[in-house]
Amino acid sequence: MIPPEHSGRSELRRRTVLGGGLGLGLGILLAACGGRPAAAPQVNVQGPPVSGGELRVGFVGGGASDTLDGAVATNLGDIARAINLYNTLMYFDHDYTLQPMLATAATPNDDATVWTVQLREGVKFCDGRPLRPEDVIASYMRIIDPDDPKSGAASLAHLDEIAKTGENEIEFRLSVADSAFLNNFGSYSNIIVPEDFDPAAPVGTGPFMLDSFTPAMSTVMVRNPHFWGDEGPYLDEVSLLNFNDTDALINALLSNQVDAIAQIPPALVEVIGADERINILDSVTGMYMPFTMRVDREPFDDVKVRQAFRLAVDRPGMLEQVLSGRGTVGNDMFAVFGEGYPKDLPQREQDIEEAKRLLAEAGYPDGLEVELVTAPIQSGVVEAAQVFAEQAAEAGITVTINRMDLTTYWTDYLNYDFSQTFWYTRDFLGQSNAGMMPDAPFNETHWDDEEYIDLVGRIRSETDDAKRQELIGQAQEILYDRGGLIIWGFANQIDAYQSYVGGLEEDRSGVPLSGFQLHKVWIGEVR
Repeated sequence: MIPPEHSGRSELRRRTVLGGGLGLGLGILLAACGGRPAAAPQVNVQGPPVSGGELRVGFVGGGASDTLDGAVATNLGDIARAINLYNTLMYFDHDYTLQPMLATAATPNDDATVWTVQLREGVKFCDGRPLRPEDVIASYMRIIDPDDPKSGAASLAHLDEIAKTGENEIEFRLSVADSAFLNNFGSYSNIIVPEDFDPAAPVGTGPFMLDSFTPAMSTVMVRNPHFWGDEGPYLDEVSLLNFNDTDALINALLSNQVDAIAQIPPALVEVIGADERINILDSVTGMYMPFTMRVDREPFDDVKVRQAFRLAVDRPGMLEQVLSGRGTVGNDMFAVFGEGYPKDLPQREQDIEEAKRLLAEAGYPDGLEVELVTAPIQSGVVEAAQVFAEQAAEAGITVTINRMDLTTYWTDYLNYDFSQTFWYTRDFLGQSNAGMMPDAPFNETHWDDEEYIDLVGRIRSETDDAKRQELIGQAQEILYDRGGLIIWGFANQIDAYQSYVGGLEEDRSGVPLSGFQLHKVWIGEVR
């Protein structure tokens, strides 16, 4: 993050490309407010939601490639547009639990090779046309188009056929069993659009519809009068505003140029939160920023080297120095909120002497020199590289950091021997399909473990919940023992907003500002 979220056009498909640094001091922050924070207005956001008004949302990132096509969402603006202009068949709620959206039910047959979806009745697109099964079929065929695959295509490779089987019923027919196929229905990029969809003039069923769009600058969305949901939208208008760096973003919040901002550096939470006009939204998530070791190249083709690198990490120290303690310690396995996550495995801790011993057994008794390729792809990534280099030195690992600009980094990132990446909250199979299988589009470690691959196949076809969870636990243990990821922690998603904004809640997805579910947000009344 999905998240997730990609495939087709480029290797940037799931990436939220953000810049900005941590070079903000208290003086700079307060300067935006004329030297002292103004008194907080008395605003009622505890009562029932209030209709009307405009919400101005700021974030860092975006560029000429910004898109209105939610099926190829790349950066934060793309994701916000995807979630608010369109709907998916299902969605993940704030607890990261799948809930009905345009579909009211999704049911598998006995061997999970066919999924039957019941569509919600009475749904209209923002131009007033009714949602039909034909639109859903066309939407998914567009996603898996072999000539122009969209972000969700990687997880839908086994989708053979989609057929209308009733007035509001569709069957998804698969080439292989997939007991978790319905999770694809909740991916924000698997948007449902009309059969004649034109990304240049987008039509969706989301809570808002497009008013104006200027790539790299701004998007204005207005209330969809045909929205089918029973909650919101309360706002008349939402403006999404691009900023070049974190300094400008935070100063815009403190000077009241925006009402909410996405992704603030953890180190600045206390400073920004000291302004009584500002609230902090701090969400525990499954988003992680791992170090990636290519298991098909020296020195990381030796499992002892991979184990040594993992033991060189002081995970609580990394969490404190990189995230100011705002996160949870990782144990080299992903999908921490997913079924089957093995919480009983021992927490891996720093063990310098054992790391040295393993390196010596692997043929490096005098230590090892490696290059770590990094870039500011997500808040905290570059800082994590610097902390790792310091920690690993104790084990005789000399790390040379090669910091690249964003464009250069993403151009070739799947080929680096030792590097970094980030992922939003995902379930186990979704993450495996996207990043851990030999044919996955983002197999960053070039993982090709036969036992793991076999287990993933069995997990897909297992319809018994208890047995599937047991298999997932076995696959996760393989990652724990010999995987190519150093998952040192899971980062909190931290946003900030004016005290007069209501409806924002903590969200596990890793997507900012309550998963960008802005139809639930309102502007409070000043008392």
